[in-house]
Amino acid sequence: MKKQIQQGFTLIELMIVVAIIGILAAVAIPAYQDYTAKAQASEAYTLLGGLKTPISEAMSNDASNGCSLPTGTISAGKYVASIAPTFTAGPPATCALQATYKTAGVNAKLAPAGTAATVTFTYDSSTGAWTCATTLPTEIRTKACP
Repeated sequence: MKKQIQQGFTLIELMIVVAIIGILAAVAIPAYQDYTAKAQASEAYTLLGGLKTPISEAMSNDASNGCSLPTGTISAGKYVASIAPTFTAGPPATCALQATYKTAGVNAKLAPAGTAATVTFTYDSSTGAWTCATTLPTEIRTKACP
């Protein structure tokens, strides 16, 4: 008499595997959404970071006319709708560069309730220091910009 060899998995074994995959997906999907939002949010920091040197130099040479985007500046991106400079005479004279995110085609955390989030870098001509402010949700902000 020959023994029959089991071929394949039982229904219980398959159900256990499906349950484990479901649990892993339930944990992974929200984490993936946060990583996506952080990656999209980083575009504004990159665009604004590239403007620090030219704005600093222009403001140190002529504070009243130095707060403008240099010729050829990339002032929008895939997730950033625009970058707008704002000059304040002071004293001290300051130049604020505000990046505004798009409201469509971005992660929901970048446009909560249809309102575009912003990141603002402000240059103080008296100290030569840059400060950062943002309306991004706490969980996707960078540590450099509280």
